[in-house]
Amino acid sequence: MTLASWVFEPNIDLPEHSHPHEQITTVIEGEFELTIDGEPSRMEAGDVAVITSNAVHSGRSITRCRVIDAFHPVREDLR
Repeated sequence: MTLASWVFEPNIDLPEHSHPHEQITTVIEGEFELTIDGEPSRMEAGDVAVITSNAVHSGRSITRCRVIDAFHPVREDLR
């Protein structure tokens, strides 16, 4: 498993992508829009989303926000 902690300033766009890792995204503070397979979802502190392996997804910070992602299996590119 890989854990990653991110802080995004408002209006940051994360481009559409996919990867073979399962991902669990948790918003710790602020508001974030997560789009999975074309379905946008507005998330706020305490919200959790599961992104399945190879699902196409993107994101956008609505406010300054802090997000934690958990990936499985290990993401070698984030070591």
